[in-house]
Amino acid sequence: MAKRSRVETELTVNQILDEAFKQILTIGFEAMSYTTLSAATGISRTGISHHFPRKTEFLVRLDERIGQFFIEGLDFSSIAQLKQSWFALMQHPERKAVLKLFLSLCSSTDDNIKTLKSLNIVRDTAVAQFAEAGGQCIEQLIGHSVLALFNHGQATQETIE
Repeated sequence: MAKRSRVETELTVNQILDEAFKQILTIGFEAMSYTTLSAATGISRTGISHHFPRKTEFLVRLDERIGQFFIEGLDFSSIAQLKQSWFALMQHPERKAVLKLFLSLCSSTDDNIKTLKSLNIVRDTAVAQFAEAGGQCIEQLIGHSVLALFNHGQATQETIE
């Protein structure tokens, strides 16, 4: 078998990452597997595991993309708009899936997972816009959303003010 070029390898890796990102948002990280990725991409499970020997490596490689995806829907024009847009995002299954992913990783013992910065991207953006009040707002929103997710309820702006 001929050796693959660096470009071909990079295209394959990007195809796998794109599908992994899609599955994390739709079926969730826990349900995503080498089998589901293989079925969707046509790349063998062995081929996928060659590039990503551990499942958590998908998160490491997708860290920034996940953080950016989450903040795309946030309005940083004012603290009030940030809160309103946060609760609007929590109505979207894909954004909610990202928050659930963040929360599920909090208890991870994997050193690679401890270095993920997705949630920090959200907080840092708020701090850059509103100083420490922005950071406190994000922390409050996260805490409220955690409670809502655990109670299978919907996060609403009225309950946080």
